[in-house]
Amino acid sequence: MRQPNNNKEKRGPWFERTHRLESRCATLSEVSALPPGPTESPTVQMMRWLVRPIAFMESCRRRFGDQFSVSFPGFQRPMVLLSSPESIRALYTAHEHGLPPGRTISLLPVMGPNSVLLLEGTEHLARRKLMLPPFHGERMRSYESIMRAATEHVIDTWPEGQPFALHPHMQAITLEVILEAVFGVSDHARAQRLRERLPMLLGETSSAALQFRMMLAGRLGRGDPMARLREIVASVDELLFAEIAHRRSDPALGEREDILSLLIAARFQDGGEMSDRDLRDQLVTLLLAGHETTATGLAWAFDLLLRHPTTLARLSAEVDAGEDAYLRAVVSESLRLRPVVPLAGRRLASELEVDGLSLPAGTDVTPAIWLTHTRADLYPEPYAFRPERFLEAAPSGYGWIPFGGGIRRCLGASFAEMEMRVVLETVLRRSVLEPVSRRAERVTRRNVTFSPRKGTIVRSRRRAGASTAPAVHDADALRAEPVGALR
Repeated sequence: MRQPNNNKEKRGPWFERTHRLESRCATLSEVSALPPGPTESPTVQMMRWLVRPIAFMESCRRRFGDQFSVSFPGFQRPMVLLSSPESIRALYTAHEHGLPPGRTISLLPVMGPNSVLLLEGTEHLARRKLMLPPFHGERMRSYESIMRAATEHVIDTWPEGQPFALHPHMQAITLEVILEAVFGVSDHARAQRLRERLPMLLGETSSAALQFRMMLAGRLGRGDPMARLREIVASVDELLFAEIAHRRSDPALGEREDILSLLIAARFQDGGEMSDRDLRDQLVTLLLAGHETTATGLAWAFDLLLRHPTTLARLSAEVDAGEDAYLRAVVSESLRLRPVVPLAGRRLASELEVDGLSLPAGTDVTPAIWLTHTRADLYPEPYAFRPERFLEAAPSGYGWIPFGGGIRRCLGASFAEMEMRVVLETVLRRSVLEPVSRRAERVTRRNVTFSPRKGTIVRSRRRAGASTAPAVHDADALRAEPVGALR
């Protein structure tokens, strides 16, 4: 009898059916090894995450504990959320794990392929090493005057005694800081065009409408949800490449202190320099990573302070006295209780053993930063705004992670914290802010960030003098609501 001499004869229809069944069973076996999670459909879980993310995570913690799995449309496997510092340490200290593909899909068209946020392995480490020096030590502190001047300029535009949303004004400050300290734009006309176009880019990337368009396009298979965004990116790129070319030809390049100039002068270990495209990608990365996040952190900090009059009075007194220990504690506590970025995940390159689980390679795993920051075993009275806790004892390294951790921890973390301190200090020295609403701000999603839904509505009036403390309002009327206020 003739023996089969090719794979097609050996592998008939029965084989294909059996192979598909075995593959499905293998996938189900992997999924069954993951921690339990909600049983709702992926679409329902996605809607809960988009509309009420804090309530969704809190519900999962109550039902399933420190680790659980969630499922979203478009993802082949569930995503595992962790909240214990030990688990997060295990995840972040294993350097071989990569980025989840969702980050690349959503950020690549804007940040570009050379972005330090999107690169992996040796290419990521080489750029990270090149970009770290401007964000540390004396070099970073040279930007304080820029931050203070930008804040004072924006304060001068505030309407006296009239309600306004603080968040857009914080965005105006952080944008100006980026234009001067990061981009170092000296051409007035080009700077003005960037002031007009960069907010368009930032607004489009943080738009909830864009997220829904991308979801619908993926499911329906038609339309280009990124068309408008690409047009804006092209117009911004034209200005950035012009600025890079102008800076390369500047004979005073070595005397400049802006980050673009420092990156142009920097060299990789082999002596090579960043290309124009490389520089452009890093500039856009620093813009997107440092503008919205810092502005949002400031808006949350003011919302918390205005609902805790005793804390505000103490902070103002210490600022007037020229002390900064309590100011640092306020920034740390604000970032704990209102983390701007909720997730900072990895895709496992190898099996991860955490908290009795064996998570297989290929699993998407992320710390749930809000859940970590509200653990009662780390933070007594976890939902209370109490900056004193950061004066008493700092939490463990992976119990406070507003900037992520490991080799992918935010490059500009120290820069952002310093900017928050400078802005808070400048505002408190020059203005008295009052909340318009008795209700604490609720959370809304802006792309990858958690922002105050109404933008922190306040009234402002000028301080009578540098030694005058802000008015202390009735504590009972303005006390912060419990965690439900964020939901």
